[in-house]
Amino acid sequence: MGIGKVYLVGAGPGDPGLITVRGLDCLKRADVIVYDHLLDRRLLDWARPQAERIYVGKTGKRHSMKQAEINRLLIKKAQAGKGVVRLKGGDPFVLGRGGEEAEALAQRGIPFEIVPGVSSAVAVPAYAGIPVTHRRLASSFCVVTGHEDPSKGASSIAWDKLAPGTETLIFLMGVGNLAPIVEELVAGGRSPSTPIALIRRGTTPEQRTLVGSLGDIVAQAERNDFQPPAVIVVGEVVRLRERLRWFDSQPLFGQRVLVTRTRHQASTLSQLLSGRGAWPIEMPVTEIGAASDTKELDQAISDLGSYHWVVFTSANGVKAFCHRLRALGLDARHFGDIRIGAIGQATAQALEGQGLRPDYVPQQYSSQGFVAGLRGRGVSGLRFLLPRADITSPELAEGLLRLGAKVHEVTAYRTSLATEAASTGKEMLLGGEIDIVTFTSSSAVTNLMALLGSEWPAINGAKVACIGPVTAATAAKAGLRVDIVAQQHTIAGLVEAMEQYLKNEEKEDE
Repeated sequence: MGIGKVYLVGAGPGDPGLITVRGLDCLKRADVIVYDHLLDRRLLDWARPQAERIYVGKTGKRHSMKQAEINRLLIKKAQAGKGVVRLKGGDPFVLGRGGEEAEALAQRGIPFEIVPGVSSAVAVPAYAGIPVTHRRLASSFCVVTGHEDPSKGASSIAWDKLAPGTETLIFLMGVGNLAPIVEELVAGGRSPSTPIALIRRGTTPEQRTLVGSLGDIVAQAERNDFQPPAVIVVGEVVRLRERLRWFDSQPLFGQRVLVTRTRHQASTLSQLLSGRGAWPIEMPVTEIGAASDTKELDQAISDLGSYHWVVFTSANGVKAFCHRLRALGLDARHFGDIRIGAIGQATAQALEGQGLRPDYVPQQYSSQGFVAGLRGRGVSGLRFLLPRADITSPELAEGLLRLGAKVHEVTAYRTSLATEAASTGKEMLLGGEIDIVTFTSSSAVTNLMALLGSEWPAINGAKVACIGPVTAATAAKAGLRVDIVAQQHTIAGLVEAMEQYLKNEEKEDE
């Protein structure tokens, strides 16, 4: 077996979306991943399932593995022929000890590659609305460690030159030494009125920013119990924060939102939430699978010409139906002049992705809205095919029957309790760390309750948000307190409803 290679990859400052394309590519191909403490663990989801994951994180007072041991680990894994990704916060060569690791590899003849990352020195201030340079205020910036190697004995920082020599000063890992840093800056010539910002857990939904002056920041930090990890920014550019802050002023900023959608559907909601500053915690409680017996569905597809309408209630139904359509050697032409109905924009889009354009999408995305829209359209006596989940509400079928239609419901796919619901989401929910629990279907309500068992009342410790009245009714019947119901029964409508709810809460608090 040949020798492997080590990739020293900068993961960025915290937001997993800030990893570089090259870094992500290395992560996806790695045999071994050696990762740090402050990384967003969602990055590890990109790794191959069989990849070995080794945590070597360091906190202020506790190291899971000493640096020399990390160096030896990287060498050992590479010598075993493995492709190793050393995943480091920020940039490997910006106060990240990547240089030491590269030296150790070079000394042993281990091939390595440096994959630069977005440094917290510039990204964290940017997420706080603070540009490190500005044409009117600062033409230079300097990045300084706030925690020098104690084995050096004396400090190698020339404070008398540093304090007046650069307009913007950025200290990494310096909150624990805030008082002496401030003292040195003032002694070196910086005015006590100089603006300073402390930014904790920057680029994440837990970001917190404390702004003051060199003269009062130490007292402010003590009063607010401001803890590391944080980036310190000193200089006139800090004054721009109130005008330029964008990240922590988003409508859902800092909200920890439990996403209970199926694994393959969760990303849509998670992306919308992240884009509004929330922290999506994915806990898929439902699994979607093929129907255990497709004979009835296959027969309905074969006899499709005998129906006047086919009505789809979900994108999952569209996917399952079209899968069987192709399995039977058929395609969209088999629909002929049959009218197609879709409940919801997502369902309509799924149909269009299959080359099928729905004839009717109700304005109100619900079974009730669909039936109401067909009133007066002369559907009495017409045959409707409803390809649906194995467990579903009878509301649509009953509504069509009341209009005089003939209804044939057929199971297109099955829903079941997820066998591997994410433990992180469950732990956070039971620990009271979730702000909002979202439900996009009645089955999600039922399955989350089942997964929690006797601990289900923990859900009521958070706000409950439902995509529509049917899901809300299921939640209420189960004993949950429903706080938010979307007016538009879509994923975007659900997010909008959460935003509006929080706005109303803020107004009440004023």
